Amino acid sequence: MTTTERKAPLAGLRVLDLTRVLAGPWCTQNLADLGAEVIKVERPGAGDDTRGWGPPYLQDGHRTDTEDAAYFGAANRNKESVVLDIGTAQGADVVRQLVRRCDILVENFKVGGLKKYGLDYESLQAINPALIYCSITGFGQTGPYASRPGYDFMIQGLGGLMSLTGEPGGEPQKAGVAVADVMTGMYATVAVLAAVVERHRSGLGQHLDIALLDCQVAMMANQNMNYLCTGQAPQRPGNAHQNLVPYQVFEASDGHLIVAVGNDAQFRSFAQELGHSEWAQDPRFMRNAGRVTHRDILVPMLAQSMRTRTRDSWLQALEAVGIPAGPINTMEQVYQDPQVVARGLRLDLPTEQGGSLPSVASPLRLSATPVQYRSAPPRLGEHTREVLGRVLDLSPDEVEALVSGPAEQA
Repeated sequence: MTTTERKAPLAGLRVLDLTRVLAGPWCTQNLADLGAEVIKVERPGAGDDTRGWGPPYLQDGHRTDTEDAAYFGAANRNKESVVLDIGTAQGADVVRQLVRRCDILVENFKVGGLKKYGLDYESLQAINPALIYCSITGFGQTGPYASRPGYDFMIQGLGGLMSLTGEPGGEPQKAGVAVADVMTGMYATVAVLAAVVERHRSGLGQHLDIALLDCQVAMMANQNMNYLCTGQAPQRPGNAHQNLVPYQVFEASDGHLIVAVGNDAQFRSFAQELGHSEWAQDPRFMRNAGRVTHRDILVPMLAQSMRTRTRDSWLQALEAVGIPAGPINTMEQVYQDPQVVARGLRLDLPTEQGGSLPSVASPLRLSATPVQYRSAPPRLGEHTREVLGRVLDLSPDEVEALVSGPAEQA
């Protein structure tokens, strides 16, 4: 079988997406990028909250603002939008009909929020035992905080990230991107894929319990171990590294750059490039452990030398001797960077209205079954009739009856 004949990795899997904002949509966009059919169920009238989180807004082919914010475009390509009011008996019943024909359901309602509609895991597992049901919440299905809503900002604080972000002695600082949401979306993607593999053996689905707080704590990585092994809470290092020196921002004569010395051999090269090879022979600085211990002595010496040349001069010199270093780019500079351009990270996705919408390429690069960019983020309810007819095998008249039928509260 040739590469062109091989299907996308998740082709044949159908996902019912009951999520909104970022963590859940990030997960389902990953699945969609890998070939899964993703049906995004949205509220009538409003849809996903982030459709209204502008400005800025996505623009149509005439460069006119649409009703959908740019934020919504970050996590919703390759999906079909279906409008259903799950608070009505009819809407909830349509979801159950879809579930019978789906492999995966992802939701991010508060704990117990779907039970009143008969759309909780136990209810849906009874009608589709093979269903993989992924719940994304702030705090998980158990524990004293389970019923609380969870938002990225508060999770960054509660999970310790803000205690380590910012300048030493400064105020708590959140990250510039909703990293708790994004990482939770990634962990949820991994959990779903693991459950799919397990289902090949057992033939059964399962309930996946993914919490923002769990993911935030887990992603603290080496900082977790620094604390657990010493009992001492790490402090804000600013742009420095807790466990490596020098690994931080330095000021050049005309700007700033990052120098990331990862081992002793690189430090020897760095010291030589600075014109102070003797520093690498100093017993205090020969090994990384010594440099960490004596950073208050070493770093000012390095900083003084770094201020003697321009940023670009340092970048060229350090690259030539194999020392990791880089600029601090604005977003504009990111998309002008030759490496970013060469990797094709900026995309323009065609819309059914004749225009195109900007997007960012998936970082998943598969040699034989690459990510496919099939469609731009959908307009609200764009595919309601098409999906109900195709997936539920309904006639046009039956679809129309569902779409325009009376709504009774579930």
